[in-house]
Amino acid sequence: MFNIGVLLKGINGVLEIAGGVLVLTIKTSTIIGLILILTQQELIEDPHDVIAAMLRRGLDSITESSKTFGGIYLITHGAANLFLVAGLLRGKLWSYPAAVVFLLIFIGYQIYRITLHHSVVLTIVTGLDIVIVFLIWKEYAVVKRKLHVRVQ
Repeated sequence: MFNIGVLLKGINGVLEIAGGVLVLTIKTSTIIGLILILTQQELIEDPHDVIAAMLRRGLDSITESSKTFGGIYLITHGAANLFLVAGLLRGKLWSYPAAVVFLLIFIGYQIYRITLHHSVVLTIVTGLDIVIVFLIWKEYAVVKRKLHVRVQ
């Protein structure tokens, strides 16, 4: 489970970096137009579609500064995830507590953002991050135990 979780976190990191670059390079008006196009047919078929309605409601909050913040946030979070994933997959002892602290800081911030603006996606991501923290902590205990046994 640990390796699968860490690999998924690595894939997520790559996707976050790519998404952040896209967010920073695409015009705000293009993003808004794309969301409108993508949700139009879905709302015609099902006017009560939760995700399409949520995306449409979020259009008002897309500003140049929020777009810049979002892009930088995604790139930073993704790059840090990749750095920590590399350490975890190589079994570097420092990377376990570093990953836990890093994820707990982001979990705290994500919970803060969820309380301000409810987001299903951010809630799911936060839940997954909590599971990953648990898996990292458990694996850290196993690795430390193995190192302790070898030293004796």
